[in-house]
Amino acid sequence: MAGHSKWATTKHKKAVIDAKRGKLFAKLVKNVEVAARVGGGDPGGNPALYDAIQKAKKNSVPNDNIDRAVKRGSGVGSDAVNYETIMYEAYGPDGVAILIECLTDNRNRAVSDVRVAVTRNGGTIADGGSVQRLFERKGVVTVAKKQEVEEGRKTTTREVTEDELLEATLEANVEDVNDNGDEFELICDPNDMVEVRKAVQAAGIDYNSADVSFMPSFGQVVTEREVVEKIEKLVDALEESDDVQNVYTNVELSPELQAAIEAED
Repeated sequence: MAGHSKWATTKHKKAVIDAKRGKLFAKLVKNVEVAARVGGGDPGGNPALYDAIQKAKKNSVPNDNIDRAVKRGSGVGSDAVNYETIMYEAYGPDGVAILIECLTDNRNRAVSDVRVAVTRNGGTIADGGSVQRLFERKGVVTVAKKQEVEEGRKTTTREVTEDELLEATLEANVEDVNDNGDEFELICDPNDMVEVRKAVQAAGIDYNSADVSFMPSFGQVVTEREVVEKIEKLVDALEESDDVQNVYTNVELSPELQAAIEAED
């Protein structure tokens, strides 16, 4: 899974200052809709819906939007939705592998958007299976290092440590812990993700998100800033599509390039 943390850190910092909140809201709402469609509209009995709702709330999606998404996804009302998941595969600059997860109600539109974004930004569409085999499906629970704790009428800030997380999830089959600067990633088998999340909560620790993700089994090392910028441009173009839900790459920044980028932030 080399490179995931470094690239995730870079993309996270970029996303913090990104003004595309409307598109982020739309993707989070779509996650809620799909989770409700697959497992029903009760978050108490549908862990995927519970996590989708929590992630939407932590990103400031209004409660009314979330409630409507649950109803649409569970088939309540006249505007019920039905999406399908489609995976597209591509290679970007420097041979970087790119896996594109779409959630769409129009397959033709989705494939057109993906093809245009890839080919206009220096990439090529790959044969089915050639890229996906380079990634592993994993559960990822993220936890912020600095957390606010309410003590009576006062709110204090506490620091969550890696040792504390490891102790909390000792019985929950965590495979790896990544340090992403301002947050930790707990990596596990997708089937263990809910138990990992529950173990974190049981220890009195808040979590940012719990998602099933695709993580690279090995990284493609990039040494030039120009190549990183080309890859970011391609990923941004893909994420402009309303049908593209997630974009995964196997970018691994060289230590020298990572240090240079961090020095600029």
